[in-house]
Amino acid sequence: MKDAEIVELYWQRDEKAIQETTQKYGAYLSKIAYNILSNLEYSKECVNDTYLAAWNSMPENRPSILSTYLGKITRQISIDRFRKNNSKKRFSSEYALSLSEMEDCFADNSTPEQELDAKLLESAVNSFIRSLPDDARKVFIGRYYFFDSVKTIASYCSISEANVKTVLYRTRQKLKDYLVKEGFEL
Repeated sequence: MKDAEIVELYWQRDEKAIQETTQKYGAYLSKIAYNILSNLEYSKECVNDTYLAAWNSMPENRPSILSTYLGKITRQISIDRFRKNNSKKRFSSEYALSLSEMEDCFADNSTPEQELDAKLLESAVNSFIRSLPDDARKVFIGRYYFFDSVKTIASYCSISEANVKTVLYRTRQKLKDYLVKEGFEL
């Protein structure tokens, strides 16, 4: 079933929308959640929460790209769950590993006065990502947005794991240089 038809089912409040969403995007959403949580049970809960959030948000929204819309919801729910579960302990997941790789690229913006700086930083990072060559962008987003493992990225990009690590390292270095050039303190 096409995305527009599934969205229409949501708008009609037809429960078949959930079934069609599960059939078309269940595996995709589960992968996003699992990459963040590294726990099958929690991942299933987050995917189910995604279906509920989509059901509740669809009357106000009519997403044109359903996979992106659902993926963003799943990602946010999973990150919230990760933070809740691991607020006081270290956890081994692709999400935690990705964060540790990127921590030296960003200053700590923990005070309310720095919210504007955080928005400016977000804009600068988005601009940087748009400027990347397609291959580097695919690797970078795969790692730091979808939290894919290096092995998974190597597989879908048809490059070696060593090459993925090199691209990630060089892209992080370029990002740091770009942010310094844009006036951000690291």
